[in-house]
Amino acid sequence: MKPSRTTCRWSASVTGSRGRARCARAGGPCPPSAAWATFLKEKFDGATEVKAESRGARTVLVPLNPQFKPHTEQDLVYMASSPDFCEADPKLGSLGTHGRVCNKTSKAIDGCDLLCCGRGYLTRKVKVVERCKCKFHWCCVVKCKQCERVLDEHVCV
Repeated sequence: MKPSRTTCRWSASVTGSRGRARCARAGGPCPPSAAWATFLKEKFDGATEVKAESRGARTVLVPLNPQFKPHTEQDLVYMASSPDFCEADPKLGSLGTHGRVCNKTSKAIDGCDLLCCGRGYLTRKVKVVERCKCKFHWCCVVKCKQCERVLDEHVCV
């Protein structure tokens, strides 16, 4: 098995698994994309790091941590940990998250807590020019003024 620097392929084995998913949405069935997302997230959360070992003429994958049970064909395994995307790594093409704009109130991936990797963020004032006070003139013309607004922008340290 040779890992590629530029290509990462994911495959999911669903042989013998049922297409039922727990959906956060109230009422109605889960859309197929949500079912797959749930399925893959569960596999990802339970993934085991493995190493290749020679056993006679065969090469087998065994858990890196001997306390873990051997994986099955339905389990997700990996041989190398993900790189640290918080710090820049030119060899991997990762720019890191220093200087990235983040969302102070979000708990998602764009949120400052997660995106800034615990380093914190700075808040700065930025001036934006937007179209405003738009009026429709008969027929078929919309005329707007340019308005300036000052916004808070949060940037990872």
